[in-house]
Amino acid sequence: MSDIIKKPENKKLLTRIGERFGVDERQMLSTLKDTAFQSDKEISDEQMIALLIVAEQYKLNPFTREIYAYPDKRKGIVPVVGVDGWSRIINSDPQFDGMEFRQSEVMVTKTGAKPCPEWIECVMYRKDRSHPIAAREYLDECYREMTFANPWMTHTKRFLRHKAMIQTARLAFGFAGIYDPDEADRIQEAHDITPRAEDRAEDRPAQREPKALPEMDEKRFNANLKQYQSLIENQTYTANALIATLKTKCVLTEAQISEIRKLEPIEQENNNEDS
Repeated sequence: MSDIIKKPENKKLLTRIGERFGVDERQMLSTLKDTAFQSDKEISDEQMIALLIVAEQYKLNPFTREIYAYPDKRKGIVPVVGVDGWSRIINSDPQFDGMEFRQSEVMVTKTGAKPCPEWIECVMYRKDRSHPIAAREYLDECYREMTFANPWMTHTKRFLRHKAMIQTARLAFGFAGIYDPDEADRIQEAHDITPRAEDRAEDRPAQREPKALPEMDEKRFNANLKQYQSLIENQTYTANALIATLKTKCVLTEAQISEIRKLEPIEQENNNEDS
């Protein structure tokens, strides 16, 4: 028996969790070392106990991978909570009073990905707060470009929605010390000092010249004018900000730029010039 199991305080933790899932303490510890860690390295009892403490704190099930972990470089852990786990801890809070999602009307398409709103916002309500808590996540800050197919490419809108929900939950309920899978992968990549084969310079394909932006089709431009007008009238964008955003996706003609500027009310246009 390992020394960590002999300690009374840890024995109590293992007993509680073992009884909760109907598993023998020793069998539970060895089983979870093999299944609850994303690593080929040997997992210590201390690292396993650390994960169980977090699992108990948030009442998450490590056997169904609502929570799992990576070992870090300091012999600690990076606790990872999947979207099902985040949903559980949000809905389990007695003060949770619902949430809703809002999204940008501007759609963008990243390389290899599906069209997605420029941003998605999650709004959460608490029974003990008079005002809702909201967080907005932008695709350009969250999207991960990789050399292989990944969920950001195949489920772009869903993943951005997950990011908005998780960030709002942190603000609304103060959840700390846990990460979503995307964050954990980025942490591992940042601390991985051994380059993977696909990351080594000699193994990378020759870099391609950046593609020239397509010209804005006149038919498409005219079809989108009402949407542009709505964005400006609702003060989501100024005319200049909308033009700048569109220019990152396509080439606008001088006539098209002029048409967008005409959509801005004269008072708002003057204020922009004064500022």
